[in-house]
Amino acid sequence: MHRVAIIQSSYIPWKGFFDIIHDVDEFVFLDHVQFTPRDWRSRNRIKTREGLLWLTVPAGSDRNRRICDVQLQDASWQDKHWKTLVHSYGKAPHFATYKDFFEALYLGRKWETLSDLNQHMTKAIANELLGLHPRFRDSRELEPEGAKFDLILDLVRKTGATRYVSGPSAADYMDPAPFEAAGVELVYKDYRGYPEYAQAWPPFEHAVSVLDLLFAVGPQAPHYIWGWREAA
Repeated sequence: MHRVAIIQSSYIPWKGFFDIIHDVDEFVFLDHVQFTPRDWRSRNRIKTREGLLWLTVPAGSDRNRRICDVQLQDASWQDKHWKTLVHSYGKAPHFATYKDFFEALYLGRKWETLSDLNQHMTKAIANELLGLHPRFRDSRELEPEGAKFDLILDLVRKTGATRYVSGPSAADYMDPAPFEAAGVELVYKDYRGYPEYAQAWPPFEHAVSVLDLLFAVGPQAPHYIWGWREAA
């Protein structure tokens, strides 16, 4: 069985994004599709003493671009985001464990495009911090054809996958018939049941960047993303 997931890249994604990565052999960043401003593509949330805070990459509001075409003109956000992370998580139990890793990502280079930023950070966190090593690909590599369901099925076929792992929201509109006809098992990820951890500043919130989890529990992070299911 060859398992694939196909999802738009996101900025410092939440733990569920990595939960799907854990479930597949191949992960395709769907970045040749339309960019949506004020979305997970260019922002995510962290916990602070004052409450939830959006960290937003200044990518502009023009919808007439693909995600892969979004240029990042002003690099000043990189220093600002890093300083915010230091301020918010500097005293977290495992901030020191990952300080050099994330400091290099934020201050070690200037990010030219949103897609490069998102994909690089996601792969680095998956590979180096969570021990996940699927084959990562960009949708453009596969010369995708079609739109909506046809596009996804085209990409699935081109990866040779026999199981497609989708986010749960797609269950409301995805037509399973074409996948069944193509011999592809369609599976929807279930995000329910994640255990809570010692998160600073209650109330507890699951829908924050994976950085919150990493800084709180360090090398135990995989348990709180997928390991708890195996333990159960």
